Amino acid sequence: MTQVQGVRIEIINTGTELLLGNTLNTHSAWFGRELFKLGLRIARQTTVPDGDAIRDSLEEAISRADVVIVTGGLGPTSDDLTREITAEVLGLEMIMDEAALRSMEAFFAVRGLAMAEANRKQALCLVGADSLANPHGTAPGIYVPPRLNSRSNCAVFLLPGPPRELYPMVHEQVIPRLRALAGVEIVNEALVLKFTGIGESSFHEGVDQRLAAVPGLEYGYCAHIGEVDLRLIGTAESLAEGRKIALEQFESFLISDDESSLEETVVRLMAARGMKLALAESCTGGLISHRITNVPGASEVFTHGFITYANAAKSELLGVSPEDIETHGAVSETVARAMAEGALRASGACIAVSVTGIAGPGGGSEEKPVGTAWLGLAVKGEPTKAYKIFHPRNRRDFKLAVSQAALEAVRRKLKGI
Repeated sequence: MTQVQGVRIEIINTGTELLLGNTLNTHSAWFGRELFKLGLRIARQTTVPDGDAIRDSLEEAISRADVVIVTGGLGPTSDDLTREITAEVLGLEMIMDEAALRSMEAFFAVRGLAMAEANRKQALCLVGADSLANPHGTAPGIYVPPRLNSRSNCAVFLLPGPPRELYPMVHEQVIPRLRALAGVEIVNEALVLKFTGIGESSFHEGVDQRLAAVPGLEYGYCAHIGEVDLRLIGTAESLAEGRKIALEQFESFLISDDESSLEETVVRLMAARGMKLALAESCTGGLISHRITNVPGASEVFTHGFITYANAAKSELLGVSPEDIETHGAVSETVARAMAEGALRASGACIAVSVTGIAGPGGGSEEKPVGTAWLGLAVKGEPTKAYKIFHPRNRRDFKLAVSQAALEAVRRKLKGI
C-alpha cells in the first residue's frame, strides 16, 4: 500500500502514570489528527516512565528523526527530569530564563498563591533554545532548533503533559515552527468510509488490487466489532477514484463517508423521513438506547427504550405471553417478535427493534449456545421480521455486536436494502 513519506516526526510521551493505566494517554490520537492537517505524519510514538528511561528513548529518537516532540516531565517535582535529561543528551547547559521566571511568578500572584522554591527550576531553559510561553500553566515549553543539536540534525520540542497546557502550546508555538521545518506545500486529504456487515477479507478479495493501482493513493483498513473502516489518503482525484471502486462493490454495506457512526447515520435517516424509533432491549441492557441518545438530535426520533431484562418485565411492559416464554424460551424468534411488536404498540413509534440473547459465560445450551441472539424488527403496517445472530464473544463485545446488528437492521430498512 502506497505511503507518502515526509519529514520524520517522533513523539515521546513521558509519565509513569500512563504506563500504570492511571491516566489515559489521549495525546497519541490528538497529535495524529492535528499533524495530518498540516500534511505531516507521525513516524513513531513511544511512552516511557518518568526518569532515566527518557534518556534512552531520546537518544534513539534523535538519531533517526527530523523532529522529536517530548511531552511531560517539565513540572517542579523530583521525577520531572525531561529538561535536565535533554540538556545532558544534547550536550547543552541550562540557564535561568528571567522572562519565564517573571511570568511564572505572575501566574501564582494573580491567584493569590505563594510560589514554592521548587517551581523555579521550571524556568530553566537550554542555552540557545527558545522558551515557549505557557499562559495556561507554570511550565514553559522549550524548542531546541536543529543547529543547536550537536548529535544530529534533529529539532526537539519539550512540552508540558496536561492537555489543557499542551494543546494550546502546540497550536500557538509548535505548529508555526513545524511548518517552517517541514516546508510542506501540498497537503493530502483523507477520506474514511465506514462499512458494516463485511470483513477485511472481503475488501482484500474484492477491491484491494484495484485500490493499489490508483496512482498516489494510500489505503488501509481498521476493523472494529461489526464494522470495517476503509481509510483513503491522497489527492482529491485519487480519493474520488478509491471511493468509486469501494462503492461499486460494497455500497449496500456503507454506513457513512463522513466518519458518522452507525447510530448517527440511523438518527439522520430517521429524522429525514420524519420517523420515530422505539427499542426493546434484554441482553444489551440499554446499550442501543445509550448509543442512540449519544447523538445530538436523538430526541427528534427516539421515543421509548424498554430495558426488559427479566422475563416478568417482558410480559408486564411489552405484553409478551408468559406461555410463549415458557414454551420457546426468552431467547427465541417468538419472543423477539413479541417484544418488538409490544414496543411498537406501547410507544406509537414507526419502527421498533428488539434484542434478546445469551451473553454468557453461562446459560447456554447445545441448542442455544452462548452468543446466540434474536433480533425483532416491527414496522407500522408491515409484517414483523426476526433475525437470528450468533456472536460468541465476551459479554462486553457480545453486547456491542448485538447492538450493532440491531442498528444495522434499522439502517437497511430505512435505505430499502
